[in-house]
Amino acid sequence: MSQLLVQFVVSSIMVLLCVAIHGIGLFSLSKAIRTEASIERLRNIDPLSRRGAIFTLIAVVSMLALHGIEIWAFAGVYVLTGAVSGLENALYFSTISYSTVGYNDAHISDAWRLLGAFESILGVFLLGWSTAFFFRMLSRIDAH
Repeated sequence: MSQLLVQFVVSSIMVLLCVAIHGIGLFSLSKAIRTEASIERLRNIDPLSRRGAIFTLIAVVSMLALHGIEIWAFAGVYVLTGAVSGLENALYFSTISYSTVGYNDAHISDAWRLLGAFESILGVFLLGWSTAFFFRMLSRIDAH
C-alpha cells in the first residue's frame, strides 16, 4: 500500500473516531441538561447570576474536555506512527493543527503531513459544531 493511501486511511479513521467522540459528548451534555426539571431551572436562571455563570462554565469546560480528548488522540497517533518525535512535540503539533493555528510543518515528518492537514480540517468543523452547540445551550437561559 502506498504511503499516501496509508495516510488517507489513518486520517479517515481519525476523523470518524473524533466525530463520534464529539457527537457522543455533545449528545450526552445536551441530554444531561434536557430533563424536565433542568429545563424549568434553566428558564429561571439569570445569565448574569452565579448560577448562570456556573452553567456557562460547566458547558465550556465540558466542550474543552471533548476537544482535548480529540487533540490527545491525534497526538497519540503521531507518536505511534513516528510522524512526530516525542509526546510533547506531538501534543504541541496536534494542538496547533486542530486549532488551525498551524505555525509550520517542522514538527511532522513529510510522510505524514496529510494527517496534520486532516486534523486541521476536522478542527474547523468540530470547533464550529461546539460553537453552535454552545450558543444553543446559552439560548436556553432566558435573558431577564
